[in-house]
Amino acid sequence: MSKTSQYLSKESDANGIIAWTDEDNQIWHELITRQLSVVKGKACDEYLAGLEKLQLPTDRIPQLEEVNKVLRATTGWECAEVPALISFDKFFLLLANKKFPVATFIRSREEFDYLQEPDIFHEIFGHCAMLTHPAFAEFTHTYGKLGLAASKQDRVFLARLYWFTIEFGLLNTKDGLRIYGGGILSSPGETLYALESAIPERKVFDAVDMLRTPYRIDIMQPVYFMLDHIDDLFDVAHLDMMALVERAKALGLHEPRFAPKQKQAS
Repeated sequence: MSKTSQYLSKESDANGIIAWTDEDNQIWHELITRQLSVVKGKACDEYLAGLEKLQLPTDRIPQLEEVNKVLRATTGWECAEVPALISFDKFFLLLANKKFPVATFIRSREEFDYLQEPDIFHEIFGHCAMLTHPAFAEFTHTYGKLGLAASKQDRVFLARLYWFTIEFGLLNTKDGLRIYGGGILSSPGETLYALESAIPERKVFDAVDMLRTPYRIDIMQPVYFMLDHIDDLFDVAHLDMMALVERAKALGLHEPRFAPKQKQAS
């Protein structure tokens, strides 16, 4: 989050309005119409119910206040306009105050299918529908408070908790596997891969196991963790997570299930 971004976020005016270009709105339209068709029968019911509440426009990028009205009315959350990349301190502080950071830029057409930075499509389409659900909202709030108080070393472990739940979490429902993680829900390729590919391992949720599992941000995930029900996040939020972090530290990390990232030549 602290590295330099290639993208420049747009700032809102005095009325909280961001002036998106026609091209920005066209990219949003193409992204959301494509992904709405992909997530049918694959996203969890709670996510789809959240989308119904949000009523996101398909012809233009929504203004943050349009989303905020729904979030405030359902769980007391709201979106916070941020630059493309923010510090971990800022990130945890926002979550601890029920503010979800949204970088106010949208990907270029050259990075239409994948970009390593979270843009407004990822944040709004991927995450905000789930933030209308009380269990997901409480878990995210608790996570922010834990991270704010944690040491730099402990934050590295907590990052894995966020990654394997909020970003890449699955539900093992009576109707089959469903997705609640925003990193999957905003990606057409990973939506299909997470549910249908025989390659990744899908593991029963175990907090210590999760805290010990390395990940890379720029590949399809080799491991996913499954909850049985989204309300299980209420229970996870009330675990003594920092005690579990200490246990994970003592046990050490699992061997990575992926090759090291190749450094680019300078």
